[in-house]
Amino acid sequence: MKPQKAAPAPSRRLTKVMTGIKGFDEITEGGLPRGRTTLVLGGPGCGKTVFALQTLVNGAHSAGEAGIFVAFEESTQQIVANAAIFGWDVAGLEKKKLFFLDAKLSSADVAAGDFDLSGMLAVLAGKARQMNAKRIVFDGIDVLLASLEGTTAERREIYRIRDWLLEMGLTGIITQKAGSPDTDERYGFLQFMVDCVVVLRQQLTEGSAFRNLRVVKYRGSGFAGDEFPITLTGEGLQLTNRGPTELTYPVTDERISSGLDRLDNMLRGGYHRASNILISGAPGTAKSTLCGLFAAAACERGERTLYVSFDEGASQIVRNLKSVGIKLAPHIKSGLLSMYSTRTRGPNVEDQFGALRNKVREHKPHCLIIDPLSALSTKLSHLASADAAQQFLDFLKIEGITVVNTSLMDGLNTDEATATGISTIADTWIHMSYVVQDGERNRALTIVKSRGTGHSNQVRELTLSDNGVTLTDVFVAQGKVLMGVARWEWEQEEEAAAKRVKVASELRRLQLQLAQAEAAARLQVVQTEMDAREAEIKLLADATGSAKQLLRTDRAVLRKMRHADEEIRARRTIAGDTDGDVGRV
Repeated sequence: MKPQKAAPAPSRRLTKVMTGIKGFDEITEGGLPRGRTTLVLGGPGCGKTVFALQTLVNGAHSAGEAGIFVAFEESTQQIVANAAIFGWDVAGLEKKKLFFLDAKLSSADVAAGDFDLSGMLAVLAGKARQMNAKRIVFDGIDVLLASLEGTTAERREIYRIRDWLLEMGLTGIITQKAGSPDTDERYGFLQFMVDCVVVLRQQLTEGSAFRNLRVVKYRGSGFAGDEFPITLTGEGLQLTNRGPTELTYPVTDERISSGLDRLDNMLRGGYHRASNILISGAPGTAKSTLCGLFAAAACERGERTLYVSFDEGASQIVRNLKSVGIKLAPHIKSGLLSMYSTRTRGPNVEDQFGALRNKVREHKPHCLIIDPLSALSTKLSHLASADAAQQFLDFLKIEGITVVNTSLMDGLNTDEATATGISTIADTWIHMSYVVQDGERNRALTIVKSRGTGHSNQVRELTLSDNGVTLTDVFVAQGKVLMGVARWEWEQEEEAAAKRVKVASELRRLQLQLAQAEAAARLQVVQTEMDAREAEIKLLADATGSAKQLLRTDRAVLRKMRHADEEIRARRTIAGDTDGDVGRV
């Protein structure tokens, strides 16, 4: 018989423990490997101790898992005192869930060739069983190794710790200083022994410190190997995750007003709800004015609004906008509008975006204004800061917040570009510029793009006055758009020309009326003459008829006086006198 093959050992699926560190659990797909060892490397001030202690504290709070912290360099009293700034209540957790052990060695404790960690590990084993601990931290392992004589002793004690962790089934975190070539070369073997390696790094750029985290190695698990920015907040260490590669957030066809009716018409109804609007332009082109109009319109709709301004005080903004008829003070008093003014601080803007997130969560706005976002443009040269801006805008979109950003151009440059590069992800881009003509500078507004909607391609003049803000009608003359005084002069000339045409038309009308009156008068004279002639004719006819009648009457009277025969008989007698007897009487 053929020997049977041994059945393969069942594969043990890797399980993980959550660190509770925001962003880290996402890039590691669940946290640190359970029951295995993780090495945390980094230079001074990178946050190694905070990372390790925060993992223990979050495990105690969230999962109810007890933990042990072994300090080889710093005293545990100092560690607990320093952790108080994060509000973790470490002192309260010490009673049941956390145990701190000072393991700092003195020169007297180390005897060449005789020292090992067996005794300390035995004590820790008893404490771990007593507490039912699941996690343990060895903080500053390099300090311990430096106390040992030779690389052989160093490797022996490190393997002793690793084997002890496997035997106890504890999830272990070992922190080690890195950054020095000698240290990195001497203790580089540690990275091959552990299952997960996390590297923390701090760099100085233009006077500002950037902290970054990178997962270099993770056996049996996928992970994001990029370098991610980290910050220390009031809640501890926080990693800025770039988020999922697939962007998913709700969209709507709902439109909201920009606060300027004519701009709404140019946009075919206003801004899309929950969209990202960019207003770019040179200084003084009324970018903040458009922001104020939007804020006032949002508050008038009853929507909570947050106005964030960099390097300009809120009271000054309120005063300036009031000069063009935009009144924000009543909305601030009602609580609908909250204004937050701050200064930009160095190239690392992650802290500032963290503060903005907190303001958003506190005020819960429907609409947000950042004026200007380009105040951070010089701070965004570092990848971490650029990521922070992108992630903040993604956060706003996921929250369904309509955001209006302004971007300041340098000088009077009117090129359609933004230093922040935010124009590429803006849904609507409005560009403000100056038009210099005939010794005059006027403000011009154009819509560069507006995703998902038709929009006007016209360049419109924006005018500011005590009565408010308006966009003038497009005025084209001689094949070009005119603004300011040039437009006014052409309008005056057209108005004068229209008046001249009107006067000429009125004069012609009067002339025609006069000619008509004269013709009517002449017609009246002719009619009068005709009436006179007709009267004469009638009188003549009447006179002729009267004479004939008189003649007949006279004859009749004469015959009567002569007792003559009737006229008809006389006529017959005369008519019958054909035989020459006419002379007989």
